[in-house]
Amino acid sequence: MRSAVGRLGRDASLIEPLVPVDLVIDPFGTGRFLEQHRRIPSQHGDGIQAYRARYQFLKWGMQAFKSFSVVPPGIGIVHQVNLEYLAKGVQQRDGIYYPDTLVGTDSHSTMINGVGVVGWGVGGIEAEAGMLGQPVYFLTPMWSAYTWRDV
Repeated sequence: MRSAVGRLGRDASLIEPLVPVDLVIDPFGTGRFLEQHRRIPSQHGDGIQAYRARYQFLKWGMQAFKSFSVVPPGIGIVHQVNLEYLAKGVQQRDGIYYPDTLVGTDSHSTMINGVGVVGWGVGGIEAEAGMLGQPVYFLTPMWSAYTWRDV
């Protein structure tokens, strides 16, 4: 997309995710077969070499886009990373504050609700649409209630 915009004589940096995007690379489970029924998992080093081109592409993306970051493998599993590293609680942009949200493609995305961040688990197409500024639709409950008590 950036190349096409550049060929049209426009600024290629106009192509940018409209919301902050954090791509978490979960620990991968590649393996080698040493015997017919015995599988030994490889270490991260072997996996990184096997996926070198993918990681180079992701590194380019981190440098090319202001609102895109990558959490590399070995940091933790995705729901742990969401809770401990990415959750901000409150977002601020242009002097406006709003609650933090998460649209994730992992089945554990909703665990983020435990720290007050509203999270939804969606498919990859829905997540990509949200990243590009399209609305992501959710079924909402017919009612919800909150009780605030002095603690």
